[in-house]
Amino acid sequence: MRSIQTRSFRESFKTILMVGFLILGLGCSPRDFLTRRLAGDLISQSEAFKLPQTFWLATGLVSNKEFNSPESMVLQRRGWIIGTQQKCPVGLEPPPCWDVELSPLGVTAIRPLIGSETQRGPFGIEVAQRTLEGITGISKAGDFADVEFLWHWAPLNQVGAALYDGGVRYRSMVGLRKFDDGWRVVNEGIRGNQTMDEALRNAEAMAP
Repeated sequence: MRSIQTRSFRESFKTILMVGFLILGLGCSPRDFLTRRLAGDLISQSEAFKLPQTFWLATGLVSNKEFNSPESMVLQRRGWIIGTQQKCPVGLEPPPCWDVELSPLGVTAIRPLIGSETQRGPFGIEVAQRTLEGITGISKAGDFADVEFLWHWAPLNQVGAALYDGGVRYRSMVGLRKFDDGWRVVNEGIRGNQTMDEALRNAEAMAP
């Protein structure tokens, strides 16, 4: 008789525990538990991460420094822009200055990206989009966490492909904070955690 009572008590106790865990589980949402999958979703859906990279193409008179910038040199090697040396107007330096325009190849490659209604630059061209590769680590301390992740640039067009190597990966660290409705990406500096803007600006390029 005692054995039956003991077994019955154990079964009742297990049932109570199961009901208790169920009630606790119903009070939690998937956003309450910071998994790598959730962290990846929060990062990839953040506005700063989704913001495409815009390249500003200057035409007309530009300084020698701008004409010989790394991005400009890439476009020159592709034969998309050409420059004619000119005397610098007052306030534009260092000399010499260059009158930059699209070449025939550049008109074919770039004009569809900027629209035909604009004749002179600078032109804003969306050239690449960030792609999340994965979460490499999560360090939690209470309601705060630092999440390390890898990402790369995915070119949106041939200009982006010329300017950004999709094979180069970047490592960033961003702060997350837990609120009453779950975890969120930090948008303001808190306790030393990096915001998404800071995480992307301070990204570390990794060798392919």
